[in-house]
Parts: sequence; C-alpha cells; structure tokens
Amino acid sequence: MSDPGAVLADLRAESEGLDALVAGLSAERWAAPTPAEGWTVTHQIAHLAWTDRQALLSATDPEGFARAVQEAFAAPLTFVDEAAEAGAKAPPAELLAGWRDGREELLRVLAARPTGEKLPWYGPPMSVASMATARLMETWAHGQDIADALGVVRLPTARLRHIARIGVRTRNFAYATHQLTPPDEEFRVELRAPDGTVWEYGPPEAGQRVTGDALEFCLLVTQRAHRADLPSLRAEGADAERWLGIAQAFAGPPGKGRESSGTGDAS
Repeated sequence: MSDPGAVLADLRAESEGLDALVAGLSAERWAAPTPAEGWTVTHQIAHLAWTDRQALLSATDPEGFARAVQEAFAAPLTFVDEAAEAGAKAPPAELLAGWRDGREELLRVLAARPTGEKLPWYGPPMSVASMATARLMETWAHGQDIADALGVVRLPTARLRHIARIGVRTRNFAYATHQLTPPDEEFRVELRAPDGTVWEYGPPEAGQRVTGDALEFCLLVTQRAHRADLPSLRAEGADAERWLGIAQAFAGPPGKGRESSGTGDAS
C-alpha cells in the first residue's frame, strides 16, 4: 500500500508546479485553446478545481457525493464538459483563488482520514492514497494540456512513478471499458525513470512485456500523446500490444486521445 503522506506531498508539489505555470498568465493566455477540443487553459483549471471539490465531497459527505454521482450518470457523456464550462465563466483570478483554496482543503482532509478507509468515486471506491494518486495523475495530465497550449516543455520528475503505477494497475479497467476480456496473465512492465533507474512491475518471467521511457508511458496512459509519437515504448506479445492501444489511467469511458503528429515511429 502506498504511503498517503508521501503521495499527498507529491500532489502538493505537482499542484504548485502547475500553479506557477498559470499564475502570471495574461487574460489572453488564459483563453488559449488546449489540445482538448473546446477547452482553454481556463477550462483545464476549472476542471481541476471541480474535481478537487468532488473528491472533497466524497471524503466529507458520502451521501451528498452519491447524489452528485447520480446526477452525473444522468448525463455521462457531458457532465465533465458542463462542469468545466460552468467553472470557466469565472474570471481567472477568482478561478485560481478557488482552485488554491479547494486543493488545500482537500489535502488537509485527506491527510486526516484513516489510511485504510475507502472513499467513493465515479469508479470503484479508493483508499486515501489512491485518491491522492488519482488527483496527482489528473493534475499532471491536465497540466500537460496547459503546457502544450503554452509551448512549455516540463521536465519529468520522480512524481511520474505514481502515474506509472496507476497506469499499470488500471490495465484490466482499460480492457473492460472497451468491452474486452482482460488477459489472465500479468504483464511485465519496465520503465526508465527520469533519474535513469528502472521502475519494474509484474513478474520478471512474464511472457507479455512492455518497456520504454516512463514519461512516454505516462503520456500514453493519460492519453496525452499518440502511441505513434512515443518511440521508446515497446510491447512483446499480442496482448501487451493491444493494451498499449487502449490504455487509460483515468475513470470514465474511453477518451479520444491525441492525434498523431506524424513525426514519431512506434514500430
């Protein structure tokens, strides 16, 4: 089980890094389109602020969160966009202040919850550490959308280990969202970390394997890059190859993902 304290510290650091990226933006830059169709930088931060509030509701008012889930499931394909659109109507300064307040409150509440407690979510219930990991993954992924919109290249950090881990752990979920039966056997995944070490998952003797750069794997499982543009990722075995085509580390239906830039080579 992951240490909630370590994950929460990394979530804080990831949030602060994104905050620094957007805090000084002009109104024009807040309105810049991101790779997510119809979403500006403002929409991205509005989405993170909304999701933090939903996580806070889950941790403090399970019955209220259950009602929110029922409302969301009444419009499963649009409720995320609708929430982002509503939040994006606020002036950037107000939106930024609200995001800061909400994420600080969420960090405080999660730190006070029992480690083994399960919190309800839109998918399966999650432990405190898993909830914090999911928030870090979302913050990093939507931060990537913002960085791409602004033309900023972010240096990868060791915090990617949380995203890589959730990407591996959601393998069967990715199959299920595509109405596919997951393979019975585990895969071996070996990823080169930013510091040059290797993060390893699954049995060493597994016949199905995935290897490559940790950053590229995280971009793949958050659907922030097309497989064809991630040349380091290699699959050994038909099932592993299929997984790389459907992987997703986030809850909900399969996303559209990014279009290929046409410059990569994943062969």
